[in-house]
Amino acid sequence: FLYLNKDNFFKKINLKYFGIFVTFIFLLILSSLISDYKLFSLKSSLLYPRFLFFSLAISFFLVKSKKLIRVCFYFLLGTFVILIIDSTLQYLVGKNMIGIELISNRASSFFGDELILGSYISRLWPLFFGLFIILINKNSFLYYIFVIIFVLSEILIFLSGDRTAFFYINLSAIFIILFSKNLYKLRLITLIISILIIILLSFYYPQAKERVFDKTIEQMNLQFSFDENKEKERDKKIYLFSKQHTAHYISSYKMFLDNKILGVGIKNFRVFCKEKKYEHSKLSCSTHPHNTYIQILVETGIIGF
Repeated sequence: FLYLNKDNFFKKINLKYFGIFVTFIFLLILSSLISDYKLFSLKSSLLYPRFLFFSLAISFFLVKSKKLIRVCFYFLLGTFVILIIDSTLQYLVGKNMIGIELISNRASSFFGDELILGSYISRLWPLFFGLFIILINKNSFLYYIFVIIFVLSEILIFLSGDRTAFFYINLSAIFIILFSKNLYKLRLITLIISILIIILLSFYYPQAKERVFDKTIEQMNLQFSFDENKEKERDKKIYLFSKQHTAHYISSYKMFLDNKILGVGIKNFRVFCKEKKYEHSKLSCSTHPHNTYIQILVETGIIGF
């Protein structure tokens, strides 16, 4: 990219966004330098500029080759179709095309023991949808294929048992219904169809329902018992997603109060959570606080956020 674009590098890019990005990188490095664990944090912040070059390179090649957008769309289309077929087979038969078995009744397809199928689909889905809007018209055969993929993607994520991914894909559906003038009816219809099929599947595959809905209600401590004695003994606290998540958030808040401006440094939550003054419970510590906004706030401070 740098070789091909060496003469026009600064002429072509949007200097305003380039300046914002460079300022953000500077803040990340500064946050690492003033933190208590400099070298550990700098390993991430010093390498962060690669994302700047990555995004500029993508922009450059998209401008140079109009076919690249179409190639990306068909690549994602093929990927989604293969994953849907493979994971459906895995869920129904117990093994996928290459013999990978279900893990804890959760479909993982070619990802094997990495249970990231739902995460992969939910995060690539908005990009796939955006390319669909650009390239496909209502009279195309692919339009109807895409409608089927709409529905099957949501069902597949439900069967994968990935609760975060299930939340994300439904959140993206709500955004489309609220903000798209041309496609809100299509997305509303496909969402209703997905919900009805998921309700039916819940009776045949209760394991998926138990993980996505029942376990979430249990972890948030929202369940209710008609037995008065059990209800009296029950911990009445309501948790943010789970006890562990709540502990992460409270520890993060304590760190933030001591490091409001530039945070504790990139990747340093995992180190600071071990300190006694930031410990909320034995569940406080992890590699990250399991919330993107909280992590940015606690590790880069108000300015970075």
